[in-house]
Amino acid sequence: MNYFKELNLPQNLLENLSLLGFEQMTPIQQKAIPYIIEGKDIIAKAKTGSGKTLAFSLPLVLKIEPKQKQPQALIIAPTRELSQQIAGELKNLSRYKPDTKIVTLYGGEPLSPQATSLESGADIVVGTPGRLLDHISRGTIDLSNIKTLIVDEADRMLDMGFDRDILKIVSNLPQNRQNLLFSATYPNNIEKLASKILKNPINIEIKDDKKDNNIEEIAFQTNNKDRTLIDIIQFFQPNIALIFCATKVKTVELSDMLHNKGFDIATLNGDLEQYQREEMLIQFSNGSLPIMVATDLAARGLDINGIDIVINYDIPMKPQEYIHRIGRTARAEAKGLAISICDSYDKEKLKSIRPSIDIKDAKELTPDRNFFLQGKYQTLSIDGGKKKKLRAGDILGTLCKEIGLDAKDIGKINISDRYSFVAIDKSVIKKAYDGLKNGKIKKRKFRVWWL
Repeated sequence: MNYFKELNLPQNLLENLSLLGFEQMTPIQQKAIPYIIEGKDIIAKAKTGSGKTLAFSLPLVLKIEPKQKQPQALIIAPTRELSQQIAGELKNLSRYKPDTKIVTLYGGEPLSPQATSLESGADIVVGTPGRLLDHISRGTIDLSNIKTLIVDEADRMLDMGFDRDILKIVSNLPQNRQNLLFSATYPNNIEKLASKILKNPINIEIKDDKKDNNIEEIAFQTNNKDRTLIDIIQFFQPNIALIFCATKVKTVELSDMLHNKGFDIATLNGDLEQYQREEMLIQFSNGSLPIMVATDLAARGLDINGIDIVINYDIPMKPQEYIHRIGRTARAEAKGLAISICDSYDKEKLKSIRPSIDIKDAKELTPDRNFFLQGKYQTLSIDGGKKKKLRAGDILGTLCKEIGLDAKDIGKINISDRYSFVAIDKSVIKKAYDGLKNGKIKKRKFRVWWL
């Protein structure tokens, strides 16, 4: 079976999948979905960007019975960003079951509102290990009705030392349940974790055929990494670039350097508040800040189509970290480029984790000194979102009909529970800001600020 319509799915679910742009299944979806629908435990390995989230989300939404008060499914993910993205996909898929309630639990947010949300009822809970244990210890979450456990990015959680936390969470679940474990790689200790969670699992592995790999990998050796980084950007001239550093301090230093050179930069690291991280990700994904400098925090859970180049400013320590980083490009079967910058010391480290990579002299680069990667848009934030019944169409209508903007000058519109973000062409950003600030949307005044 290659297409979703070949599965025995409800017609309204198939129609929703079609509206979301899902017609043909990826290899991991072809292999995993039938087994999951049958109720089997599985352990699945597939590279990042292969469609793993949809592979477990679709069967889960299919069997959820809304309005049951107690959670029926628990998804454990390593990061806040990945938890948010899984929840987003679940919400899109469950449109045909409008009463399905999905709750996310992660750190960086007050615990009390999460507890209140759980008390009012949840069908699916998506959370990080630490915050889930917080709720378990406080008795604010009831896991007695969990029928499905999903552990996503299991290899990453093992890297982060979450194996004991996962087992503590599992010890609070009913014995009779379905268990699904998804991973991009198989580190040595994953079998030990799987043996304690899964029951007679089906093993699924989607091999990464090098001939079909859409990521071109190159490395450049240099004595001046900052200069070479700029040369790479000005030579390859990407539309969207993601740069990885080893430390939070280096992300700030590198961002400042690139900003001072004339590039539009987003920075993502663990020192940022949650709202700052969300704003950075939105501006990166909507084309306002087309270069992101990040720690490995962004290597997981960052699912943004169109990243055409990933640059390793610092070489990662482990092969799986390298794989996760470069997996941020070539999403959804697109082609991508992964470039590593190394000095003489880094060269040996890179060769140990990627023996076949082609290492060139940075002097071979012939950059265009007139190229500066800058955003086409800037972003406005509106103090209103889904909870205030604000929709993208409402904002678009106000901008075009009331303020007089051309639709082509309006980019991506993101609506969260409390806020909305709209990308506006730089040439008319002032007009849009003044219009929204002094005008109304749906006959209501909203606070507006310029990110």
